Amino acid sequence: MTRSLKKGPFIDPKLLKKIEGKKPATAGVIKTWSRASQVSPEMVGFTFGVHNGRQHIEVLIAEDMVGHRLGEFSHTRKFIRHGGKMQKEQEQKQKDAEIAAAQAAKGVVSAPAAGAKTGSAAVPAKK
Repeated sequence: MTRSLKKGPFIDPKLLKKIEGKKPATAGVIKTWSRASQVSPEMVGFTFGVHNGRQHIEVLIAEDMVGHRLGEFSHTRKFIRHGGKMQKEQEQKQKDAEIAAAQAAKGVVSAPAAGAKTGSAAVPAKK
């Protein structure tokens, strides 16, 4: 549920005190543990170190972020990938395609030379 308009947005008072009277360019990184605080227009331009439970993630506040919570920009879980056999096959095909493209760019040809003969035709027949 959303917060009542009568109450207004929640912004941690300690956080407001940290940015009060400072300019965004000279403030540096402002560390905070208040992930529930909403981004206000006064915060635009500041860089906050939002704690994700293990470390502080630097978040540069832009105008588009106003109204969102600080915790939305500091993820608490690390996404590795969706696994499985099909995923590994797709990644291998992509890697092979990248290698082939790199070799083509360098001019390396993996096919035999145009004048060379291959197969049984190149081997002389016994009499």
